[in-house]
Amino acid sequence: RSFKGKKVGLDCSNGSASSVAKSVFDALGADTYVINDKPDGLNINRGCGSTHIGELQKFVKEKGLDVGFAYDGDADRCLAVDENGNVVDLGLYKALDREEIGYEKTAVGDKYVYENMSKTGNCLGGEQSGHIIFSKYATTGDGILTSLKIMEVMLEKKETLGTLADRKSVV
Repeated sequence: RSFKGKKVGLDCSNGSASSVAKSVFDALGADTYVINDKPDGLNINRGCGSTHIGELQKFVKEKGLDVGFAYDGDADRCLAVDENGNVVDLGLYKALDREEIGYEKTAVGDKYVYENMSKTGNCLGGEQSGHIIFSKYATTGDGILTSLKIMEVMLEKKETLGTLADRKSVV
């Protein structure tokens, strides 16, 4: 699927996403704008990335971007910012309940989430912090994969992330 015409902001947290994320979005056709992609060995997560989302919120609004994604230092999690600079919390439990889709809660940590997914055969797992596991593709959280999946939903539904989040239609 092509991201052509979409303006995407990425906050790489001066971490591992710095060497990969922009290339991935560029290859998919997005107009990609990046901040905090100059790791020096000391500045990882320092005032940036998913643990300090404010800089990305401001960046998305100032640049008029369609969406922004913030990774943490090791890029195993991702938080999303909509076109208005709002952090998107998908209200997953409410959406699953509304759609009558079952789920299980586990102890905190990717290890416990994946352990449960393996036992139950569930294909999606995650945590509020932005650690999301898609068992079809990975056994741990992958922030770049998460951002690509969010983009796919936006393109499939032909709606902005803000609209999708307002409708609580993302599951």
